[in-house]
Amino acid sequence: MEPSLEQGHFLLRIENIFFVAAAVISALMLFWPMISRRGTKEVDTRAAIKLINHEDALVLDVRDDSDYAEGHLPNSTHIPTEKIEERWVEIKKFTERPILIIYSSGIRSHHSSKVLSKNGFNKVHNLMGGIDAWKRAGLPIVKR
Repeated sequence: MEPSLEQGHFLLRIENIFFVAAAVISALMLFWPMISRRGTKEVDTRAAIKLINHEDALVLDVRDDSDYAEGHLPNSTHIPTEKIEERWVEIKKFTERPILIIYSSGIRSHHSSKVLSKNGFNKVHNLMGGIDAWKRAGLPIVKR
């Protein structure tokens, strides 16, 4: 007796549908961060310095007011991530320049990057490790 197509094919067997669905959902969850960050790149401190010095990048600090006051990159622009959706127009003239986003945690930079990308900024970069990576590298910090 020859097995039917449904009995012989692993993916079509009813008892395996749950496992196939779980595998597909897991794969989507794994790749979602890469898909959702379309135009955003993660850069280390060396690449950040090159962006600032050679490509005239705008340094955008999205940390809250108290963190910014404790120390920030020289010549940085400060727009807290909570206000980025209403204040991004303040930097609209920089859509063609690279934007280097400085943050405390990855969630904040992701939201800010997403807002900027959605509004026409095509060269958005997040500093890997945020302000802590900048400080660990011994790079300049200013206070106002």
